[in-house]
Amino acid sequence: MSTPSYPSAAEVLAAVPKQLYIAGSWSDAAGGQTMPVDDPATGEVLCDVADASPADGQRALAAAAEAQEKWAATAPRARSEILRRAYELIMERADALAALMTAEMGKPLAEARGEAAYAAEFFRWFSEEAVRVEGGFSTLPDGKNRMLLMRRPVGPCLLITPWNFPLAMGTRKIGPAIAAGCTMVLKPAPQTPLSSLALAGILAEAGLPAGVLNVVTTSRAGEVVEPLLTGGHIRKLSFTGSTQVGRTLLAQSAPAVVRTSMELGGNAPFIVFEDADLDVAVEGAMTAKMRNMGEACTAANRFFVHSSVAAEFADRLARRMGALEVGPGSRPGVQVGPLIDRAGRTKVEELVADAVARGAEVLVGGSTPEGPGCFYPPTVLTGVSPASRLMETEIFGPVAAVLTFDDEDEALAIANDTEWGLVGYVFTQDLNRSLRVSERLEVGMVGLNTGLVSNPAAPFGGVKQSGLGREGGRVGIDEFLEYKYVAVPV
Repeated sequence: MSTPSYPSAAEVLAAVPKQLYIAGSWSDAAGGQTMPVDDPATGEVLCDVADASPADGQRALAAAAEAQEKWAATAPRARSEILRRAYELIMERADALAALMTAEMGKPLAEARGEAAYAAEFFRWFSEEAVRVEGGFSTLPDGKNRMLLMRRPVGPCLLITPWNFPLAMGTRKIGPAIAAGCTMVLKPAPQTPLSSLALAGILAEAGLPAGVLNVVTTSRAGEVVEPLLTGGHIRKLSFTGSTQVGRTLLAQSAPAVVRTSMELGGNAPFIVFEDADLDVAVEGAMTAKMRNMGEACTAANRFFVHSSVAAEFADRLARRMGALEVGPGSRPGVQVGPLIDRAGRTKVEELVADAVARGAEVLVGGSTPEGPGCFYPPTVLTGVSPASRLMETEIFGPVAAVLTFDDEDEALAIANDTEWGLVGYVFTQDLNRSLRVSERLEVGMVGLNTGLVSNPAAPFGGVKQSGLGREGGRVGIDEFLEYKYVAVPV
């Protein structure tokens, strides 16, 4: 693999369009409204992008609706090849896309480059799934009739992506929509619109027809999104974000009975049993906690460690986390960038302060550095009270809260005592226990002796209030397809 050669922030910012992308053309928002995009490492404004109005949203929807019939009739192989070309373009431009993500989101360049490769894989995966959509033909039980099953695209989709993985969350939704034959309106997070605008340009270059993908950047999500959902033309909503916003969108989707898939919040338990390989467990903890500075729905939120190994685990984890270099993501050697904004950092500060007030001990970190930017140090807390707010709140920051347990049933009871159920992590060398605990954990995904579960080939999603449906894997395209049954008398 060649050594990355990252362009400067100024270079990548200059290359990205700052307008709305509707019906295959770049255009200003109605009235010329714009919104700033900030650098979380400095607090300074990077640039301004178009700030869409509800009328702009309707314009984007009209373009998607107009393109739907022709796009649905496009040969699966043609859709596949567009995705494959887009995959190749992302890989060719991974360094530039990484620099762009680091500028607008803050993650270190090496991690951002990893996201670029991860994002590209969704396009490659769904380029292969596009030509494998199957129906069926069978004899019905009465022997007199036949059943023909067809798979058809659900129709125009509204895709809403978060700021923490601005490129990968776009490709994870756009990939299956293109493969299935659906047109789209994409609304990226206002903090990180640039990656989505760059992605629109790549797809246009790859040959995606006008109107199939429309990108609407806006600071007025509520005003723009609700009319799209209630108007009757959007047939599918795919949302990644907080459970609170997800509930609102579900209510807005109800009047028009919009099909929904939602990847919502998490409160991931990280369980370390007494027989765990602590080297493996600590390495897994670093991945599960520190990926993306802890700003991930899959981040380990609650560390439950058997009392016989808790002190050693916490000490090892604190040494590893304390050795990480914190700073602007564009600076060589930095491993932990800033949090996304001041509000995000304030939330982390308050959660740590609450835990300490309830008796937690800070092994490392725990204090906000002076100076510009939204930095917070990697932090390990022990002796955490179960009543602490961070036990029931998605931290979204580099804070590991360690509690102890004494037996398997206790560990499962406290791990499942949450309204969320996205992912859980289990570390043990006992095969029977690993299967028992994996089955009993109330989550959609389990990392068994690993801190990483995300993979384009795997179905990603949760249970309870962590969401509906799955993204990725062989089932990922199903969210964008309907069944049509044709009765054939013989």
